[in-house]
Amino acid sequence: QVQLVESGGGLVQAGGSLRLSCAASGSFSSINVMGWYRQPPGKQRELVATITSRGSTNYADSVKGRFTISRDNAKNTVYLQMNSLEPQDTAVYYCNADRILVRFQWQYNNWGQGTQVTVSS
Repeated sequence: QVQLVESGGGLVQAGGSLRLSCAASGSFSSINVMGWYRQPPGKQRELVATITSRGSTNYADSVKGRFTISRDNAKNTVYLQMNSLEPQDTAVYYCNADRILVRFQWQYNNWGQGTQVTVSS
């Protein structure tokens, strides 16, 4: 069974930085697009950033210029460097892998358990 495990969340003051990590574990051959989503209190889950296996990235407008997504394919890990954090960034952050190749079959819609990020003003 493939698992996505996030780490790196916490409490930070506005203007500060945090780095989230998400490692995929289990038996699989490859992972397609990996990304980060977030769910602010009382709101729906929203896209933060995605990265393909070749390194192409996509960001939500609200985080462009402040957040950077990166990926280490050898470690099956995706990172989210968050700088200049704002109270509006407070949310549970979830790691996602859109599809993972497990025993010659794609496994879709893979999510981590989430990690809390709280930004105080």
